[in-house]
Amino acid sequence: MNAPYDDRAQGAGVPAPSQGTAPGTPVPGQVPPPAHAPDRDPYVQDAYAFDPYRAQDLSAQDPVGEALYDRAAHPPPPPGTYQEPNPLYAAPPAPAYAPDPQVWAQTPPPEPDGPSRHLPYGDRTTTTQFVGVDSLVTHSAEEEREPDAFAHLYKDQQAAPGAPVEEAPVAAPAPSKPAGRAAGLLKSSALMAAGTIVSRLTGFLKTLAIAAAIGVGTFNDTYQVANTLPTMIYVLVGGGALNAVFIPQLVRAMKNDDDGGEAYANRLLTLVVVLLAAVTTICVLAAPVFITMMSPKIASDPKQMEVATAFARYCLPTMFFMGIHVVLGQILNARGRFGAMMWTPVLNNIVVIATFGAFIWAFGGFTTSGVSSATVTPEGVRLLGLGTLLGLVVQALAMLPYLRDAGFKPRLRFDWRGHGLGKAARLAKWTFFFVLANQIGLVVVTQLATWAGSVAEKQGHPGTGITAYNYALLLWQMPQAIITVSVMTAVLPRISRSAHDGDAAAVRDDISYGLRTSAVAIVPCAFAFLALGVPMATLLYAGSGSGAQNIGYVLMAFGLGLIPYSVQYVVLRGFYAYEDTRTPFYNTVIVAGVNAAVSALAFFVLPARWAVVGMAAAYGLGFAVGVTVAWRRLRKRLGGDLDGARVIRTYARLAGACLPAALVAGAAAYAITRALGSGALASAASLAAGIVLLAAVFLAAAKRMRIEELNAMVGMVRGRLGR
Repeated sequence: MNAPYDDRAQGAGVPAPSQGTAPGTPVPGQVPPPAHAPDRDPYVQDAYAFDPYRAQDLSAQDPVGEALYDRAAHPPPPPGTYQEPNPLYAAPPAPAYAPDPQVWAQTPPPEPDGPSRHLPYGDRTTTTQFVGVDSLVTHSAEEEREPDAFAHLYKDQQAAPGAPVEEAPVAAPAPSKPAGRAAGLLKSSALMAAGTIVSRLTGFLKTLAIAAAIGVGTFNDTYQVANTLPTMIYVLVGGGALNAVFIPQLVRAMKNDDDGGEAYANRLLTLVVVLLAAVTTICVLAAPVFITMMSPKIASDPKQMEVATAFARYCLPTMFFMGIHVVLGQILNARGRFGAMMWTPVLNNIVVIATFGAFIWAFGGFTTSGVSSATVTPEGVRLLGLGTLLGLVVQALAMLPYLRDAGFKPRLRFDWRGHGLGKAARLAKWTFFFVLANQIGLVVVTQLATWAGSVAEKQGHPGTGITAYNYALLLWQMPQAIITVSVMTAVLPRISRSAHDGDAAAVRDDISYGLRTSAVAIVPCAFAFLALGVPMATLLYAGSGSGAQNIGYVLMAFGLGLIPYSVQYVVLRGFYAYEDTRTPFYNTVIVAGVNAAVSALAFFVLPARWAVVGMAAAYGLGFAVGVTVAWRRLRKRLGGDLDGARVIRTYARLAGACLPAALVAGAAAYAITRALGSGALASAASLAAGIVLLAAVFLAAAKRMRIEELNAMVGMVRGRLGR
């Protein structure tokens, strides 16, 4: 085989020129080549020439310029004008204008007057801009006009009458850069977390407005029971099945169907509309039965029962719009649009805040009016009921622009047979039992809490009933809703796809990621509720009277239960990804059973003032037992590996860093409260000091423990802030 530059390509028997011989010098004993050699291969270059490919000849490298250049106007330079190349392997001569490191701005070398290597035809360097095709000379007489960016706006006015109007050019969308796996999750989680934060903040403002308008005593208990009914019935009828069963099915339909799952989504929407319309009608007619079931104590008081029934008939239709909002939001989530479902509840909160603000304007605040079930007017009940209903209507209708932007057209489709809805309904039966068990536990707690609150208020301790329980629960669930739900909502479609593909390792990694990422915020918040629950509640509900402090005690009892509550939420997503709804049902039966049993024990053992505090502690204890069972079952489902050692190590280190921080923060808050009292200003001062101390001690301890997830989060925050 011949080498690319083999000497034999020059001709057989022809010796190669020596290394020190310049090209073109005759070699002794060599026959000079003929002037014309037609049999020579034109594609073989002289391997020993100085520039075999003419890389230094700019005109040779530009065939267009070589063909069009006017050589008559620019004759070739005379021989000897070019600078001779240096011999091979010789050091290049030192430039005359070498850079001087001591001089800030170097003096540029003078331009040559005559021809040079880059301007071989004697062009002037001050006027010539192009070498090759001299477009400056060719187009010098032409004046280019800048395009008018707004010409298409009045093009129809310039056209002749009857001539077709040319459509405005549509700019092609810029190609988007493919985001990485973690980057996409962080972006989606950040969007949802922002919406959830605003929604929760406005939700707290809503509870503040409600407390300022009707207090936190038995009258508010009546409103809470009526307002809780639609949520309980909706979740029991279809809410749990939508989130746990139909959404994974919707993701599969988008992946496998030719229309991207649009027909399946419309069938699902139609099914929800028909089902909830029928259930809502029945429930409105049976409102007194539901009130009696929820609270026999309220049903025993005729006036309180009348007000509760009126509230229920205004609030129960909200379950219909609640279902519409959820199914439309899940359709958007399956298409990667995560923000709408988290942001639209803000509109609901704003409407309800305006409603109770109007009640305060018309009837006065609770501290001045002392409104109760016996003194409230029918107009006041109607105002509060219609405002609550209007908030859910606005929240549901606000989803329509997002659907139109996503390209989804909602239509009613009744062709339900043979399209997978039957399979989803069979899977949903276990979700129904799951929710039923959970709601039975909630009904037991509501009955006991309303009874204990009524007795405690007669003893001079308001704010110890179901209102205190619900308000503390709302505040307690905020970190889980912001962090855990946002992370897992973005991860859930991917977990479903991994489970469908049989990739157990990917499912395990995503669940481990969700647990460890959420723990960085969940564990410190749990200890913060334990240490600072009282100043939090007294600051938020200062306008509701003396019952705010009792809400703080309930919040402290919820405290540490936030950790198993969040873990349970993440672990159950793994079962739902595998379309296993039976295991979550059994797990929820365990949680509800423990919660109901311990709550009943607290009701009968503790005084009425502290009964609801014991029920709050029972709530977290139930999830602690349930998550132990769920963890073992999911680990077995994933082949015996759930990254348990890494997850437990993360939670243990975070708890070890939070314990001293909570002790220091709680002691400081207690000392400030004892010195300044329990007013709003003292609560704000103690809460601020406690948060600062808790954060400082926690970060110092976590840094010493080298918690990997916390360091990654701090580094990400610093990177976003540019520090």
